[in-house]
Amino acid sequence: MFFEIEIGSKEGTILVRKIQLTVIQKDMCLLDIQNLSVSFLQDGVEYIAIKKLDLCVKRGETVGIVGESGSGKSVTALAIMGLLPSGISKIRSGNILFSPENGREMDLLALSDKEKQHYRGSKISMVFQEPMTSLNPVMRCGKQVAEVISLHEKLDHKAAREKVIKLFAEVKIQDPKGVYEAYPHEISGGQKQRVMLAMAISCKPALLIADEPTTALDVTVQKTILRLFRELQETYGMGIIFISHDLSIVSEIANTIVVMKKGEIVESGPASSVFTDPRHPYTQGLLACRPPLDRRIRILPTVDDFLRNEGKTGVALKESADNIIGIAERTDYLKKLYEKEAILRIKDIEVKFPDQHSFFGRTVSWKHVVNKISLDIYPGETLGLVGESGCGKTTLGRSILRLVDTCGGQIHYKGMDIGKLPAGELRKFRKNLQIIFQDPYSSLNPRLKVGDCILEPMKVHSILDNDRKRVEKVMEILKRVGLDEGHYNRYPHQFSGGQRQRICIARALALQPEFIICDESVSALDISLQAQVLNLLNELKKDFGFTYIFISHDLSVVKFMSDRIVVMEKGNIVEEGDADAIYNSPKSEYTRQLIAAIPG
Repeated sequence: MFFEIEIGSKEGTILVRKIQLTVIQKDMCLLDIQNLSVSFLQDGVEYIAIKKLDLCVKRGETVGIVGESGSGKSVTALAIMGLLPSGISKIRSGNILFSPENGREMDLLALSDKEKQHYRGSKISMVFQEPMTSLNPVMRCGKQVAEVISLHEKLDHKAAREKVIKLFAEVKIQDPKGVYEAYPHEISGGQKQRVMLAMAISCKPALLIADEPTTALDVTVQKTILRLFRELQETYGMGIIFISHDLSIVSEIANTIVVMKKGEIVESGPASSVFTDPRHPYTQGLLACRPPLDRRIRILPTVDDFLRNEGKTGVALKESADNIIGIAERTDYLKKLYEKEAILRIKDIEVKFPDQHSFFGRTVSWKHVVNKISLDIYPGETLGLVGESGCGKTTLGRSILRLVDTCGGQIHYKGMDIGKLPAGELRKFRKNLQIIFQDPYSSLNPRLKVGDCILEPMKVHSILDNDRKRVEKVMEILKRVGLDEGHYNRYPHQFSGGQRQRICIARALALQPEFIICDESVSALDISLQAQVLNLLNELKKDFGFTYIFISHDLSVVKFMSDRIVVMEKGNIVEEGDADAIYNSPKSEYTRQLIAAIPG
């Protein structure tokens, strides 16, 4: 190889060799995936998860992998890390060639388990999607990072602690020493993700894989985390694989974008060209799924719309004049909406939680989460509640249903003081007000068939005369939310995330409510499923006359859904008004920051 050529003195030879090696490493792939195919065995049937995948990641480059749930993004990452589940997964073909700093190339698939463990963490690291489930809940955050460092480096406890605190400062944790001693549940989602990032870079890896690292974060924290990834890459010269279902987010950080569908690459190229001039209908659909901010439309295009007739249907829907709501039409609609009497009146609501306790367990200080908030909500309205994590949105929504106790204020629904209802009357009242939670999987009983999950509240509230009629009603509701009768006898784990959210919507519909609180009900879904669920919620509102409180940290989604928006910060309302007016002319600096953080 040409870097072995000797010229001049020994010192000169070494110098030339180092320069030449740097040039080679810039031109060659840090990670070179060749013809990779992966399959899984399920109920005796083999399913292909990845089909003949080719991918190159260079040192210092960020490659964004984007696609819907089930497209093979995470399976690709797990194959690189050597973390595919044994027994049910199989590498059918291919090589994963990795070239660490010394230029020596190796096939990661050919390594023994012990060799994989050596490279995992030290040379290749991964940041997972959900930091709460990735961190040990009974172990302090700092010790978890120190444990990783000790595995790969010979450091004593004091040196490891100092290195961890330094890493925490590097990933911009404001109180590094405090977070070192904190348990995962005691810090915010953004801080937990920073702890995971500190753990990933602790041994200065050559390759960092980030699997949906910003999905559960609000837009401002998300923007900060993306900026942090770029800064760390510049510092360490890492190659990064950034996985996401949202092409807008990937376009902000990636040099190269790879679009995957059903285990195959359907489009790839420089981020600028893929984002601004997508060629494949699937890529066009992923971009079109995100609610537009420059106009108001009735129906969001979905990926399926673009895949029909090679994208023509989706383009027609996106550009259709019938799909755009004009200013005059919207003005007339809002005028009629707010002529009605308010269905829900909230006055001076306060909620506080214990913050610090004495040695004997008594509360010595309180954390105020909702501070004397007053709101009127009108029949048929969708009120958007937006703000960063911890601003009090969810607490306010749950206090309306008395799932959280208030310490002041009044809540009146159709003139009835909800706060004064006894337990028996409160149960009957909740039939009229329902809530759809953020995580559909944790809000469904895994031991109950989904049909029984929907049937159970109908029994509690004596909806219809007998179980035969109730089962028929459940079948009807399943069809209404885009599922079929055959789904009745399946369990929650047998459904996708989007289908589980539809089941939760069906369960809310079963009680024939008038008012529904949607608490981050689409934030855990990929972008195309999100579009489908948002369209369904609007369709149900039109058909049944629902009133919604729509809670989200994503202002683009809230703008699409809402007639009026309330912006919350630290338990207070900082801005309130027409959804379009707030986006086009925000009055508060906080709202302007939220809008500026919207990806794309």
